[in-house]
Amino acid sequence: MAMTREERSWVIYDWGNSAYSMIVTTTIFALFFKNYVASDYSDVASTAMLGYANTGAALFTAVLAPILGALADRRGKKPLFIIFWVVGLLSTAAIAGSQEGAWLPALIIYALSHIGFYGAVIFYDAFIVDVTEPDRADWISASAFGWGYIGGTIPFLIAIAMIQMPERFGFADSLLPTRISFVIAALWWGVFTIPFLRNSTQSHFIESKGNVISESFGQLVSTFKEVRKHRNTFLFLIAFFFYIDGVHTIIKMAVAFGSDIGIGTGGLIGAILLVQIVAFPSALIYGSLAKRFGAKRLLLVGVGVYAAVTIFAFFVSNVVQFMVMAAIVGSAQGGVQSLSRSLYSRLIPKENAAEFFGFYDIFGKFAAVMGPALVAIGAQLTGETRYGVLSLIVLFIIGTALLIPVKDTVNPAEST
Repeated sequence: MAMTREERSWVIYDWGNSAYSMIVTTTIFALFFKNYVASDYSDVASTAMLGYANTGAALFTAVLAPILGALADRRGKKPLFIIFWVVGLLSTAAIAGSQEGAWLPALIIYALSHIGFYGAVIFYDAFIVDVTEPDRADWISASAFGWGYIGGTIPFLIAIAMIQMPERFGFADSLLPTRISFVIAALWWGVFTIPFLRNSTQSHFIESKGNVISESFGQLVSTFKEVRKHRNTFLFLIAFFFYIDGVHTIIKMAVAFGSDIGIGTGGLIGAILLVQIVAFPSALIYGSLAKRFGAKRLLLVGVGVYAAVTIFAFFVSNVVQFMVMAAIVGSAQGGVQSLSRSLYSRLIPKENAAEFFGFYDIFGKFAAVMGPALVAIGAQLTGETRYGVLSLIVLFIIGTALLIPVKDTVNPAEST
């Protein structure tokens, strides 16, 4: 199952940009912002600031996604990808210069990095129809996610080592290595994007016959008018909205849940790393098995595993059980994310890939709305976070029910 040069370059990009996910999105920026940049503010206030920045950047990207996608479908994928990639790289590195008390400039730079990262992902995802064939999409998508987990973990561990043991690296304290970690993320992301830039070519596109901008908006309106024509695709997106809401909520609420049941900082960091380590081979296994059993069936298995996690979490009471839960999450996370992307790529018209991945981004961004609300309501009503986590099973049940009738037009055998 050797990869072509284009496929390999596409996979390597995920290895590179995952440094941003681990260092900026998941851990170090939040700690840097709360403990240094906004240290004069309460935990509640600084968390609210971060929340607003994340929400604003996500909404900006999500609203523009289909419009930019429609433009990109006219031979514009790579130029638009480069614009967002450069914005992401420069702003990620610029976070390192954030000063104590200057919370607004820091959040603006962070928001720009968020927009650059996720904007580039829209066009990167859309390139899957150009770099590989439909029958190889499951394996290639899974490989990207799998190698991405390892690719993000390496610079993260380097950064954490410098921050936790600054004197061993010649630093007086952890502030400078924390700043350096953002530069590491930008460099790692930048270097491993080079093969993708050199070897990717947009082979599926719409020929422009006049004004590109007016044609793109016309295309967008036409897509909305022809929802019935794309009923199968939008049915998948609705299913995706529900089950990925549950997935994102578990990812975002895991640390809070662990803290509430008494898991220490070391155990929480260990669980995060365990998810990454287990997710690497699991994503590859899902991609390989999908060729034999079908992407939709494997996707249903992954969603089922997440449903089981919500039940298991209800009984977790110590660090060993929490680690077991983390391993179970890792076993399904890569498979669900990668097969969702590859199955979707087969349900859309290739020449409109960027536009349709714009819609995919919208449904992904607006997910994790109901999930946190369910957790919060369940926790408040019962006084126990575990009841809130258990309530997430509703999202996985609805997502499964909507996913079952989706038909894979390339692999009809999966549709039953």
